Amino acid sequence: MDKPSLLSRWGIHAATVCPMDPEGRIDTASLSAHLAEVSATPGISGLLLNGHAGEGHLLTPDERALVLEAARANTPEGCFLTAGVTAESTAGAVEEARISARAGADAILVFPPNHWASGIDPEMALAHHAAIAEAVDLPLVLYKGPVTAGPMSYSVPVLRALLEGLPSVAAIKEGSWEVASYEQTWRLASELRPDVAVLGSGDEHLLTSYLIGSQGSQVSLAAVIPETIVALYDAARADDWVVARQHHEAIYALSVAIYRDQPTNLATARLKACLKILGRMPHDTVRRPMRQLSTPELDRLRQALATPNLITGANP
Repeated sequence: MDKPSLLSRWGIHAATVCPMDPEGRIDTASLSAHLAEVSATPGISGLLLNGHAGEGHLLTPDERALVLEAARANTPEGCFLTAGVTAESTAGAVEEARISARAGADAILVFPPNHWASGIDPEMALAHHAAIAEAVDLPLVLYKGPVTAGPMSYSVPVLRALLEGLPSVAAIKEGSWEVASYEQTWRLASELRPDVAVLGSGDEHLLTSYLIGSQGSQVSLAAVIPETIVALYDAARADDWVVARQHHEAIYALSVAIYRDQPTNLATARLKACLKILGRMPHDTVRRPMRQLSTPELDRLRQALATPNLITGANP
């Protein structure tokens, strides 16, 4: 797929969850239903699978392949599937990428290894991504992590090395969760690689990302309230900032309850709890060492989900 046609394939991609039964095994029926329901929403052009929301880092290789195969079997023709790669070693990441390619992925999102939190340089980042690019003939998506993650939120020199050194980079999932950092990434990519999509992926500030500039998003909120995320993005593309701001207001309380409340690593548990509260999943089981939510935490999500116009995406 050439880059001009690939740019048109982004838009809103939902980062899906991985439903599990009470024993922590993948619930294949619920997984298929979840993938089918989200991907059938008008305006959802793709899915991100086996990312943080999908607990990809806690799944076995066979389970990661199962998720991708379920997505390919239960999504509309043309639904663009990006597979997350989360391995700590380069060899492990290469194998994950190969498994994903065989299972039907259209692109690979490379998450930075956790040990990079203690330091990373451009040479290290480029070698890791280049090995993956050499192993699979698929577009790569870079992941710029939250600024709170230190070096895992790639510096300008690291991003420059990846953009200039890897022709297969097709997009950046911009999850720095900080507006100034987002704009810096947007401007750098626009200067060096205008063919690379910058995907606004900070669920709390999608509105600001779209105002600065974005070719879409890979976001987990779109797995819970896909109609509203699509409506926000469509309003921004139409330069209807009054309507876009109204959708932002509807989304805001839920985005804070899921992503800002401490500890933030419970975001996946909160996403699953929301889907259970809404009757879209029978269980909200998460895989250890993540934990289930307490009653007060569940009540906070119920309150946020009751925000008017949140679920349907209707204009206020």
